[in-house]
Amino acid sequence: MSIMIPAWVDGELTPVEKLEAHQRGLKHKAVSVFLIRGTEVLMQQRAMGKYHTPGLWANTCCTHPEWDEAPSVCAARRLNEELGITGVPLEHRHHLEYRADVGNDLIEHEVVEVYLGHVRGTLSITPNPDEVMAHEWVDYHDLMAMVQRHPKRFTPWLRIYLAEHSGTIFGADLAQAARV
Repeated sequence: MSIMIPAWVDGELTPVEKLEAHQRGLKHKAVSVFLIRGTEVLMQQRAMGKYHTPGLWANTCCTHPEWDEAPSVCAARRLNEELGITGVPLEHRHHLEYRADVGNDLIEHEVVEVYLGHVRGTLSITPNPDEVMAHEWVDYHDLMAMVQRHPKRFTPWLRIYLAEHSGTIFGADLAQAARV
């Protein structure tokens, strides 16, 4: 099944097949979600069957909205599809653009809407094995240190988010949680 995503072709937003957008390095829409619990961030390790960055650690979930799908709807849908997570309210935190080589002659050139969700207490997580091979809650400060020590274990977009946008994505939320 071919997935059509919103991408810019010759300056116009057009439905483009997802793999083609990555092969051509077209700028396209994307969504990323971070769930936090206190100072911990829910991370996922991408399944080995993914066509790019298999086995690398990434943020809670990320995807591309369907052609006519609102980013907030997409974020909630994908949390459920990848991790079986429902019912966590998401807050829009950032709008950013990046371009990164993700291997196998594929380029992610994304315009991303980033969402943050706060988890209180326990959370039912049921990973889809086609999408996620592992998940783990990681202290934010430990995560930053791990990415510095072993960057190749993490997706290019996660490294960009943490290096260039962590203050906007997490900001006072983690500072507040650290005081509690």
